[in-house]
Amino acid sequence: MTDRDAATDIATRHARPQPIGVFPLPAGFLLVPGGDDTAELRRTLAAGRRPDAWPARLGALELAYRGDVVGAATQIDGDDPIDRYNRFVLRPGGPPVEDPAQLRQALGAELGILVDVVRFALGDLAEPPPLAGETGEIAALVHSAHAAHAMAAGRTGQAAAALGQAVAAAWEASPGLAAQLLSTTADLRRSVEGPTDDVLADLTTALAALDATELVIARAELRLTLGSAYQERAGGDPAALRTAVEHYLGALRLIGVDSAPELFAAVQVNLATAYLAMPMSQASDQLRIGVAIQGLRTALAVYTPETHPEQWASTQLNLANALVYAPSAHQKDNLVEAAARYQQVIVARDRDTDPLGHARALANQGNALAHLGAYDQAAAVLHEARSIFEESGADDAVLAVRGVLDEIARRRGAPGPA
Repeated sequence: MTDRDAATDIATRHARPQPIGVFPLPAGFLLVPGGDDTAELRRTLAAGRRPDAWPARLGALELAYRGDVVGAATQIDGDDPIDRYNRFVLRPGGPPVEDPAQLRQALGAELGILVDVVRFALGDLAEPPPLAGETGEIAALVHSAHAAHAMAAGRTGQAAAALGQAVAAAWEASPGLAAQLLSTTADLRRSVEGPTDDVLADLTTALAALDATELVIARAELRLTLGSAYQERAGGDPAALRTAVEHYLGALRLIGVDSAPELFAAVQVNLATAYLAMPMSQASDQLRIGVAIQGLRTALAVYTPETHPEQWASTQLNLANALVYAPSAHQKDNLVEAAARYQQVIVARDRDTDPLGHARALANQGNALAHLGAYDQAAAVLHEARSIFEESGADDAVLAVRGVLDEIARRRGAPGPA
C-alpha cells in the first residue's frame, strides 16, 4: 500500500463526525469505524439518537450501547487502531495492555488525544491533555475535560470559559454533545448566579436542544434542574410552583425507579415539596397532598439509611411533616407514624456530630406528640430540643420550641415554661 493509500485508509476509518461524549460512558468514549455503511449511523448517534439498525460488523458497539460492556469487550478482537482504542476504553487494564503513546500515534493527529482524555477520566492522568489543533467534537470533548478539571479545583470562571468553547466546537459536528454541554453550562450559571431570568432562559434553551435527542436521563436531569430553579425562586408564587411541578412531572414521564432510581427519587422528593408548598384553596387540593405523601414514600424505597443517609433523613422529615399537617380522616394514625419517623431520624442524627439536625427532629417529634395529646412525652422531648438550640445559639428555633411548650402548658391549665 502506498503512503497515499495508507492516508486514505486512515481517513476512511477515522471518518467524522464521531459520537464521542454523547451517550453515557463507556459507550460514549467509543469510536465508530469509517465507511459508507457507518456514515448515517455516526450522524444519528452524534445527534443523540439511537439507530434503528446497526451494521453487522458493529455488533460489539451495539452491545456496548445497550450496556453489555463485557460482551462488547470480548467481541472486539481486531488489530486496527480503532479496535485497539475501543478495547482500551472497555478494558483499560486488561490484555492486551496498550502503550498509550503507541496508541495515540496509531490513531493519528486528530483522534490520538482521546487516549489521554480517557486516561484523565479514569484518573490515570492528573490533568487533561492540552489541545493540539483538534476540531469539532474532538475539541469539544477536550474542552469539557478541562472544564471538569477546573470545576474540581474550584475555578468556576475557567470552567465556564472551557464549556463555552466546548459548546461552540460541538455545535455543528455533534448536536447531542452540544446539547448536553449547553445544559451543563446553564446549570453552572445557576450554581453561581441563582435562578435569574437569564439563567432560566439558558436552562430552557438547553432543554429545547436536549429534547431533540433520545438522551432521556440527561433530559430528566435537566427538567429536575429547571424545576428546582423555578421552585427556588417561587417563594409563595403559585405560578412558579406550577411551572416547577410541570418540569418534575415531565421528568417522571422519562424515567422510572428501574431506569434511574436515584434521579427518580430526587424528582419525587422535589415534586412532593412543591405540592406541599402550594396553598390549599379548595377541597380537591387534598388530593395533591396525598400524591406528595405517596411520592415521598416512593423515594424512601430508594433512599435507605445505609445507601443514602442524608437523603433518607431529609425525606423522612419531609414525610413526617406532611403527615402531621395533612388533612385526613386518619389523623391520629398519621401522627403516630410521623412520631415514629421522627424517632428514626433522631437516632440517625447524632447529637454530638449533628446537634442542630438532632434538635430539629426532636422539636418536630415533640410537636407531633403534642398534637396526639401526649403532653408529658412531648414536653420532655421539646425541653431537650430547646436545650440543644440554646447551646447552638439558634435563637429562632428556641422561640419556636417555647411557643409549642407554652401551648402545651395552656392546654394543661398550667403556667408556661420559664
